[in-house]
Amino acid sequence: MTNILPFSRNVQECEIGVETKILAPTTENIALAGQLLRDGRLVALHTETVYGLAANAFDTAAVSEIFAVKGRPQDNPLIVHIADVDDVHRLTRWFPETARKLAGAFWPGPLTMVLPKNKAVPYAVTCGLDTVALRMPGSPVMLAAIRAAGTPLAAPSANRSGRPSPTRAAHVMDDLGGKIPLIIDGGSCEIGVESTVISIIASRTDGAVPAKIKILRPGAVTADEIAAATGLSVGSDIEIDPAVLSPLPEDAAPPSPGMKHRHYAPRAEVILVEGDFDGFADVVSRVVGDAGPYKLWAMCFAGEGDKLSVPYIEYGGENDHLGQCGAIFDALRRLDAMGAERVYVRAPSRDGIGLAAYNRLLRAAGFRVVNLHKET
Repeated sequence: MTNILPFSRNVQECEIGVETKILAPTTENIALAGQLLRDGRLVALHTETVYGLAANAFDTAAVSEIFAVKGRPQDNPLIVHIADVDDVHRLTRWFPETARKLAGAFWPGPLTMVLPKNKAVPYAVTCGLDTVALRMPGSPVMLAAIRAAGTPLAAPSANRSGRPSPTRAAHVMDDLGGKIPLIIDGGSCEIGVESTVISIIASRTDGAVPAKIKILRPGAVTADEIAAATGLSVGSDIEIDPAVLSPLPEDAAPPSPGMKHRHYAPRAEVILVEGDFDGFADVVSRVVGDAGPYKLWAMCFAGEGDKLSVPYIEYGGENDHLGQCGAIFDALRRLDAMGAERVYVRAPSRDGIGLAAYNRLLRAAGFRVVNLHKET
């Protein structure tokens, strides 16, 4: 594995002070985005998950610019986006039958597969790993931009590293305005959290038979849906990586984005509270005196906020996990705008897509959790 990355630039050297335009996804503007990407520039693009900061995946200098503009740790690999399933052969040396089944079921869409990379993929994209994360996005804007550029695009979320991911063009402008030339505004992102990332582990040295799928980052494609598409079993054949719910060791190399570093966090301190609403309301009321009613905020489910004694933001219904995902990052950014200093968040269920919402909030909280189920 190559550990020394060919980065020649840093955040102080990246392009600063450029005029950032927000343009609609017209044919002319998509063509402009494609030209900028061919020229080695960065463009922020709408996807169905979150906005992505895109560069030509084969251009090492452009890829290094992503890390510089975002202030992204250089051991945090990027996802490469393609516009056609056949493009996987430009990027990986192995595309097994299980991967083909998953691509048929979920591409275009919010599923990323980590597979062995080929020599064409720069180590700058994979952060020294011999695997590459691949996705065919569902957004017509992103697909059109990939085709206009004529190349696969490396694209993490279009935000400053560690901040809540952007689900609207205005979020991108808040974080990256003046650093990139163009944002293509496709409206709000339909899903609102990043894609499910999986690795496929082979049981034979020739890679012909996959023995296990590991979910490295939860998203809108769930373990049960993966099982239905592949014929594999959740638990024995499909497992959740421990890093989904606990910190990855500092000396570990993350195979996927969203596994190691501080992610999704507002400026406020976030505390996740597991338990029923009455317990959550009691926790919030007990700390009002310490935090002050104008510094302490709550994130709760629809219809609960007016029962609390502090300012609040609601983020979807208690059983509407997809709605929760779509609201989380916008809510965290709104809390910053309101000047919140400490935020207590009512934790979603970990069932189905709820695991994606829980994972994002857990990392936003820096793994600070009050578990009312365990209190006696």
